[in-house]
Amino acid sequence: MTPIEENLHHYFQLKTLTQRFLTFPLALAFVWRAELPSAAQAPTRSPGLDEFRKYALTHEGDVARGAKLFADEQKLACAKCHSVDGRASKAGPDLFAVGDKFGRRDLVDAVLMPSAVISPGYGTVIVETKAGVEYQGILKQATAAGVQLMGADGKLVFIATTDVKEQRGSTVSLMPEGLQAGLSLQEFTDLTEYLTTLQQPESALVSNHGMPGVIPQLVKPVTVRPFFSEPLRLPQGKVQTGLTAFHQVPGLSNVFLVLHQKGMIWRMEKTAASEEKTVFADLTGEVFYERGPNGLLDLAFHPKFRTNRKYYLKYQVFEEGKVATIIVEKTFAADFKGDSGQPARRILKIVSVAEDHSGGCLQFGPDGFLYIVMGDTGPHNDPNGHAQNLQLLLGKLMRIDVDRTEGDLAYAIPADNPFRARADARPEIWAYGFRNPWRFSFDRVTGDLWLADVGQDRVEEVDLVHRGENYGWNVYEGFEPFSNQYRKDGRYFTPPVFAYKRKYGNSVTGGCVYRGDKQSSFYGVYLCGDYTSKRIFGLTQENGTLKTVRQIGSIPQGLVSFGTDEAGHIYAVGYEGMIYQLDFTAARFDDIKSD
Repeated sequence: MTPIEENLHHYFQLKTLTQRFLTFPLALAFVWRAELPSAAQAPTRSPGLDEFRKYALTHEGDVARGAKLFADEQKLACAKCHSVDGRASKAGPDLFAVGDKFGRRDLVDAVLMPSAVISPGYGTVIVETKAGVEYQGILKQATAAGVQLMGADGKLVFIATTDVKEQRGSTVSLMPEGLQAGLSLQEFTDLTEYLTTLQQPESALVSNHGMPGVIPQLVKPVTVRPFFSEPLRLPQGKVQTGLTAFHQVPGLSNVFLVLHQKGMIWRMEKTAASEEKTVFADLTGEVFYERGPNGLLDLAFHPKFRTNRKYYLKYQVFEEGKVATIIVEKTFAADFKGDSGQPARRILKIVSVAEDHSGGCLQFGPDGFLYIVMGDTGPHNDPNGHAQNLQLLLGKLMRIDVDRTEGDLAYAIPADNPFRARADARPEIWAYGFRNPWRFSFDRVTGDLWLADVGQDRVEEVDLVHRGENYGWNVYEGFEPFSNQYRKDGRYFTPPVFAYKRKYGNSVTGGCVYRGDKQSSFYGVYLCGDYTSKRIFGLTQENGTLKTVRQIGSIPQGLVSFGTDEAGHIYAVGYEGMIYQLDFTAARFDDIKSD
């Protein structure tokens, strides 16, 4: 039991929450105080949401007055739940660089409508004890001994595992609706003005060549055009938001599979004259998805797919009261138009500690082995050191042989895996020290393994991954020291190739190296992007060090994934239902805007 657990191994009732708390969009998830302003404080008639929005978007606010409101415990008490110094020590997300991450309209809507999408890591966890007591809060720690929650009042409670009857996540956050009801239109605008000023100072991070202060833009950005004529739609006509991956079916140049978080796989066939969409497989009864980056995450085709028709899926399930990530082997039908319907073979199961940071990718490498990535699974800060613990598969990139079995495993361990001979490490591990790796890929020419790892508070990073190396989390976040709690003497940390600050985005999406037209200035450039800012970056490296980086374009929707086809074309997946194709012909990688 840790010292924190020893000090907190007593029970106290969390303050009763008197109203339903709803979720908060994107990564903000502001968690304010539990109590709304009293009737005595509230105006007789509060303006409507549209009035608040319109006023805040068309008027200037006073930063000093907004900062005072932020700290005012009688009106809002935002500071009670939020730090603004990058320490992320309170129940709500740290707002250190919130003005970099989101524009004014997003900040306004975040306060007015805290119910769109819950932020990963800040969803309410509900624990019911065997005595019938219910606790609600943000998960701060989870061990074999029990769980530790932080309530909206900033207080911690520890519930022993032996006392837990049920633990579940919720789409309800600790941020109450209606916070604006106690404010005038001008006060709300003042608060908004203050939030926009919370930006990451250039001096906040150590200068490093791999994390330039300015990422230049191309004079003419890469053309981004819809690959399909319209967004993916449900049978009822509603746009199918929640896309996660896009893959060409090997050997079929005009047939693609599109994955959806809730478990649907669509078969999309495109010709010059027509587009056809059919259901390839429906796993909605198996896949666990409530919120955040969970659900059906990725698909990989066996290297001998054209003869054995095998493919592999990564998704979450809810079993025995726990969220777990599983890898399964399935088979195409003989006509390659759908799943065979045969039972899946489960390859691997990895139980999560929280419901977040499960990583988002699996691929076969040039060596024919299956590579699988897992995040630390939370809570924030990786307090248990999952990513540095070689006895766990959390925060790791794994490499297994799915064509053989070994002992009681459904797979075998390749002979040259770096930790195979170590008794203190899982033999599946190929590399470690990752937080939430969201997409990796192999350069089809060099075999280089590129991986994008979603950061926590300050930066996003891109790694060039090699056998047995440690990429630093949670001792490092990007190039910056993060914590010494799990630092060990003699352990070397491989720095990223590239990292970027919050003004360029706050959720990196890994991509791929362009290997289409050999005459293109983009040939050999690694492309990645950011889900939130929707920017697309292109970069080159030499001996693991950043050589060049550019902002090469953007897409209209949340950039959740990239895809390629056998011809080398590159596609970008919009979370809100669109697939885009990137056209490099009119742009030049070295033609950048002057300051």
